[in-house]
Amino acid sequence: MAGSNRSASLKDTQRSIPIGTLAATLTTSSLYLVSVLLFGALATREELLTNRLLTATVAWPVPAIIYVGIILSTLGAALQSLTGAPRLLAAIANDDILPVLNYFKVADGSEPHLATLFTAFICICCVVLGNLDLITPTITMFFLLCYAGVNLSCFLLDLLDAPSWRPRWKIHHWSLSLLGALLCIVIMFLISWSFTLVSLALASLIYYYVSIKGKAGDWGDGFKSAYFQLALRSLRSLGANQVHPKNWYPIPLIFCRPWGKLPGNIPCHPKLADFANCMKKKGRGMSIFVTILEGDYHECAEDAKAANRQLSTYIDYKRCEGVAETIVAPSTTEGFRGIVQTMGLVNLKPNIVVMRYPEIWRSENLTQIPDTFVGIINDCIIANKAVVIVKGLDEWPTEYQRQYGTIDLYWIVRDGGLMLLLSQLLLTKESFESSKIQVFCIAEEDAEAEELKADVKKFLYDLRMQAEVIVITMKSWEAHVEGHDDSMEAFTAAQRRIAAYVGEMKDRAHRENAPRPVDGKPMLVNEHQVEKFLYTTLKLNSTILRYSRMAAVVLVSLPPPPLNHPSHFYMEYMDLLVENVPRLLIVRGYRRDVVTLFT
Repeated sequence: MAGSNRSASLKDTQRSIPIGTLAATLTTSSLYLVSVLLFGALATREELLTNRLLTATVAWPVPAIIYVGIILSTLGAALQSLTGAPRLLAAIANDDILPVLNYFKVADGSEPHLATLFTAFICICCVVLGNLDLITPTITMFFLLCYAGVNLSCFLLDLLDAPSWRPRWKIHHWSLSLLGALLCIVIMFLISWSFTLVSLALASLIYYYVSIKGKAGDWGDGFKSAYFQLALRSLRSLGANQVHPKNWYPIPLIFCRPWGKLPGNIPCHPKLADFANCMKKKGRGMSIFVTILEGDYHECAEDAKAANRQLSTYIDYKRCEGVAETIVAPSTTEGFRGIVQTMGLVNLKPNIVVMRYPEIWRSENLTQIPDTFVGIINDCIIANKAVVIVKGLDEWPTEYQRQYGTIDLYWIVRDGGLMLLLSQLLLTKESFESSKIQVFCIAEEDAEAEELKADVKKFLYDLRMQAEVIVITMKSWEAHVEGHDDSMEAFTAAQRRIAAYVGEMKDRAHRENAPRPVDGKPMLVNEHQVEKFLYTTLKLNSTILRYSRMAAVVLVSLPPPPLNHPSHFYMEYMDLLVENVPRLLIVRGYRRDVVTLFT
């Protein structure tokens, strides 16, 4: 490795190092072999084992020449180490591999004076010990570890067919490198098993320290090729078939900035990453944080790269396992439509779209939000993606804010068990571990209430989930509406706004002598159906306020946007649903079960 240690001083490293290394190895091996034959011819076995200065005894012309040769050889080896080791130490420091070695950095073409002094100090300390038998095994172990590492890197690069692996020495096979690495380890154990274990432990600690604190250099890493091939094989083994509920993992697509404006230095809502961690058990799993920049790609490409770096920094700061993606599109709707179709690979595509509820749309008069909001939900339904909309994200608790209220589920439609799974994942978080789950179901008649309650309890028991089941009958559901003035006030206000909007559509249709346009398309609006939908939403909101006003979080099914209803009408329904509910998760599952009865 002497040539590699002084590679910075060589004119043509690719030519000089292989030729010099092979020539030195062949020369020294030949001399050692000849020495073995000559010593075997002139001395007995007993003399070879007992006489350490046999060479001086048989030397020609005088024995003293051997002593001179030993001294010169020792000085030569020391000078070689003093010229190679400091350069190697300075090169490691310049690559920022070990931050603690930053003091030994040198400029290009400069001599590593400080590294030379440090190396000389270590050599003097070893000499002061006065016993080479203590030093030799340690030095030998590190040399053998170095050779084993080089052989292991060559083995991985050759075995994994890395495109960058193009050795000039064509007579090469990965098995030779593996054999060399194994021989180095075996020789280490044969020399001293205790020194070997200490050396391997020390090398492992250094590798771990480098992986945590060190900076990535431009020299690559053999293990990264192995990780890449392992990831490819894992993806191929996953395939594109439907995942069994027992193996289903949430892969949330976090929609970072869809509504309104955040300060320029904030790439995402501060609580979105906290919520994303709540959707994963012990924080493990992949999340995809997406930001859409509206504009022309050629003009906004650099802005998108800067925004993506900022978003990645935010994800690392929040300690969330995820990746950042920034998309440039003419509009948010088109950008999201492209994302939901193309993001991910095979079964590692995002399966849940997470976004905050646009509470600001009416107060800030953001009239384009209803169309975008409804378009995103419809795109998720077509792409078969689950949807989780978070209302009250500003008040979402951090991991240190313990909650003592209940987690209430209003199970209105079948969602594949997604709401149940989310509630169980919330319980695994420290902030919600003191909460209890309550499941609310709606029964048509009073006579069906007990039967429905027993069925739901049996279902939850089979799923190994603990929850209290509460059944609400349609008769009591009707009675809840009358007792909440806040809900009735919001309901009346929504009625007035819808009536005004319908009046505008009628006037426009009368002037243009055409059917009433809905979101730019000529359609007929069923006013009776709109009123019924609004009243049903009022009943659900009143029920939530009656039973879950003190809940830590409420989960309710997301109603799909009705056909032939303007997007502004749907926003009125949703605003009425979330009215006065401080923390609400509106959930829509997809056409797959995410929980299973089978262990």
